[in-house]
Amino acid sequence: MAITEPSLAFTAALILLAYLIGSVPFAVVVSKLMGLQDPRSYGSKNPGATNVLRTGNKTAAALTLLGDAAKGWFAVWLAEKLAPGIAPWPLAAVVVAAFLGHLYPIFLGFKGGKGVATALGVLVAIQPWLAVATAATWLIIAIFFRYSSLASLVAAFFAPVYYVFGSGMAWYAQPALGVALAVIGVLLFYRHRANITRLVQGTESRIGGGKKK
Repeated sequence: MAITEPSLAFTAALILLAYLIGSVPFAVVVSKLMGLQDPRSYGSKNPGATNVLRTGNKTAAALTLLGDAAKGWFAVWLAEKLAPGIAPWPLAAVVVAAFLGHLYPIFLGFKGGKGVATALGVLVAIQPWLAVATAATWLIIAIFFRYSSLASLVAAFFAPVYYVFGSGMAWYAQPALGVALAVIGVLLFYRHRANITRLVQGTESRIGGGKKK
């Protein structure tokens, strides 16, 4: 039986579903379930794993990180399962929609996190080895420079580069998905603009430091 491309209406529904999945605020959900303060009320006020870690509860931070990454993976995986014939460009729209859901979640008044963990989850769905290479880049920069934000920015820059130049060796790249990864990279830089300013000024906190990041 031939696999056919989904209709325009069904594709639009998949994109909306991906956005809604991406909008699930795991930092807030986990904090509430574990009896912790709302992460939007302290520290950087960012609903993400790094801010949740400021409570000192590593389990809550780890669960937030896992949830944020998992929703990025799940949104893309689900779209491919529900529509096996989905074309590269609609799939790219699903990828970006899931990421935008975390950045601008409807459930939090469109005020979300920075998207690093969700971006990683999306990479796992697109190509696991690409996710490994990008995560390794983050880890190397984090170890040598001890700036989480810098590590995230460098990883965001190289993810689409790896995807394009790794094509034909470890995977086969789709131009549409390459564009989606570039869009995610630009959005990550935009969401880290305050961190970039602090990095330039030399006031950004290092991993293990006590300053607000």
